[in-house]
Amino acid sequence: MPIQDKPRGLKAQRDAAQEVAVSALSFIAADGERLVRFLAETGLTPANLREAAGRRDFGAGVLAFVLNDEPLLLAFAAEKGLDPRHVAAAHEILSPPIDPDAIVRRPM
Repeated sequence: MPIQDKPRGLKAQRDAAQEVAVSALSFIAADGERLVRFLAETGLTPANLREAAGRRDFGAGVLAFVLNDEPLLLAFAAEKGLDPRHVAAAHEILSPPIDPDAIVRRPM
């Protein structure tokens, strides 16, 4: 379910956002150069990628990687038929809640 279908309810929104993140990871993995850069920038290895993918915040990290590279974002959005703003919205939905005690805070 694409995020632009405006799913109702928090669970449906999270599920749709997670689908966007899974699509983004597939898009990254489909190209060797993108995958190597993703692994290098995240500090992951092929050996621990599967374990990392099981973490709750993994999807937000994948989408952050895509959002930090405009040409990559535009290529991903075009291939999947998404508006780039929907990728940003999916990231926001999947991002961990703001911790008021954190030293570094997410921009609002």
